[in-house]
Amino acid sequence: MYQIDHILIDMRRPSIILDVRSFRGAGCDTDNCLLVAKLGERLAVRKQAAQKFDRGRINLRKLNELGVKGKYQIEITNSFAALENLNGDENINRASENIK
Repeated sequence: MYQIDHILIDMRRPSIILDVRSFRGAGCDTDNCLLVAKLGERLAVRKQAAQKFDRGRINLRKLNELGVKGKYQIEITNSFAALENLNGDENINRASENIK
């Protein structure tokens, strides 16, 4: 039997193909075989973008301070209290009336 099935890739990145398998008799009603390829793509990240990401990180050590910890707990309890007061059915009905 002749090899007639191929996978095409860009010449600049031949290393992205990790594994290729052919499955004969896949029930496709053709003379071609089913080809399955595992690809591993590497994404390039600019140094500037990586530095911006580091600046946005949260400093968890500040939660050990009593003042910051108290403010955080108050904010969390207030946000959950607001969620408990919402009634989903009424909001959905009100939203549908506004859309109409």
